[in-house]
Amino acid sequence: MSMMDKLKQMLRGHEDQAEKAVDKAGDAVDERTQGRYGDHVDTAQEKAKEQFRDQPPQ
Repeated sequence: MSMMDKLKQMLRGHEDQAEKAVDKAGDAVDERTQGRYGDHVDTAQEKAKEQFRDQPPQ
């Protein structure tokens, strides 16, 4: 089982909280870099959120 599979299993049912955490982490990176990498951070946030959305039950 990969690390991502383990994370998905642990976060099942808590997708909203996971998305909030991704947003908070991205905001922290934006603040630390003074927004220089904002587009990259936004893209990474969306990719991370996609991993937790609409996962079929196992």
